[in-house]
Amino acid sequence: MNVWSAVVGGLAGTLVLTTVLRAATELRLTRIDLPFLLGTALTTSRQLAKAIGYVVHFSFGILFALGYFVLFVTLQASGPLLGAALGVAQAAFAGTALVNVLLPIVHPRMGSGFSSSKEHTLLEEPGFMMRNYGRATPLVGLVAHVLYGAIVGTFVQYGSR
Repeated sequence: MNVWSAVVGGLAGTLVLTTVLRAATELRLTRIDLPFLLGTALTTSRQLAKAIGYVVHFSFGILFALGYFVLFVTLQASGPLLGAALGVAQAAFAGTALVNVLLPIVHPRMGSGFSSSKEHTLLEEPGFMMRNYGRATPLVGLVAHVLYGAIVGTFVQYGSR
């Protein structure tokens, strides 16, 4: 297996994941904007937050692809189905532990049950499985992550030939 195929697969998968999330936002299925959420953790400028957020989001896409690669090497198998299965696991982890629990703790501009909008302008807390951003958000996130995983798995499988 070739690590560079995982990196390229991670970039391609993140592009598709981001496009699916953006399309779902435009179709009013969700209000989630992961690059914006990530960017506002690092800057108060809403315009700059988008740019920074995309860099961070794509960096995480590469890091997760490298994690997938390690699992593929460990299992001595890769491919779109295994990648999609890992995408399901990633969506469950991202939707419950990462964004729901950890992000509100470390994000300096995200509201929580302990903060008040009278203190300063805050981003809305994601809630369980990010449902505060729309009822369809968990399903949209699942589909986007399954596609991401399938793409990474495909790139790794065919990059090793």
